[in-house]
Amino acid sequence: METGKLLAAALVMALGAGIANAKIPAPVMDDAAKAKAEEAKAKAADAAKKGAELLAKSQDRVADRYKKAQGKSAKPAPAAKGAKPAAAGTKK
Repeated sequence: METGKLLAAALVMALGAGIANAKIPAPVMDDAAKAKAEEAKAKAADAAKKGAELLAKSQDRVADRYKKAQGKSAKPAPAAKGAKPAAAGTKK
């Protein structure tokens, strides 16, 4: 008796999951809707481009400010005495 109820519950859950995952077909778009979608896509791309440019400018300003602050307060590290320059390739 328990096995029958368990199988029935599993069957109902499997069918429910299949129905829940079914895809709904995309609505048919007329020419006006397609044009509106293309316009929205172009606006979004333009906004993303402008946002990327603003981010790049902001990052440049921060980098310049950091370089100026480092130049005033920090001195470059002196080279170690007796250190050999790193070789491009090692030969054996």
